[in-house]
Amino acid sequence: MSKQSSRQVFSGAASGMPKVSAVVLAGGRATRMGGADKGLVQFLGEPMAARVGSALQPQVAEVMINANRNLRQYRQLGYPVVADAQHDYQGPLAGMQAALCAATHAWLLTVPCDGPFVADDYAHKMSAAAQSENVQLAVAHDGARLQPVYALLHRQLAASLADFLRGGERKIERWYQQHAFATVDFSQQPAMFTNVNTRRQLAELERRAMPN
Repeated sequence: MSKQSSRQVFSGAASGMPKVSAVVLAGGRATRMGGADKGLVQFLGEPMAARVGSALQPQVAEVMINANRNLRQYRQLGYPVVADAQHDYQGPLAGMQAALCAATHAWLLTVPCDGPFVADDYAHKMSAAAQSENVQLAVAHDGARLQPVYALLHRQLAASLADFLRGGERKIERWYQQHAFATVDFSQQPAMFTNVNTRRQLAELERRAMPN
């Protein structure tokens, strides 16, 4: 699909922002966390996926979790759970594809499960950027670089994404380059991109987040 053909009028523009589905991406192996299922790892007394889901809930019409193991435990968090179509941990793009196919609404907002500090205007800023630039894809930027797992995408991109994955591709940025996309500035909210990859990072982040 060319960049030009990927453009589309942002649905709901006349009546405000459209309804958006969101997915918490928790489908990886988390090898640097010792293989623990990162979305279920406790952060400040609750599973990280639950914390991210709670931050998203006031902002969107639907929250899902993408997971590939411990599905029963994830369902107990109170959100629909979708697994990758493939069974070999093909990365966040596979989780995005699964969520696009399962989403109730045409727009899908994505967040990694190990980013526990979701900005409370995340969905609004992403939707406003896609509307303003009349594109089907928006990607967050921290002021220095893209943060590719923080994205908003339209379900009409699902076929392109499926083709990309069938071709053996896995790199998010390479797929994004096939489409016009809005770059959304979150340089004033850098904490949103703080992620947890190791037990040591988890302990340090909890220490910093605890009230004095």
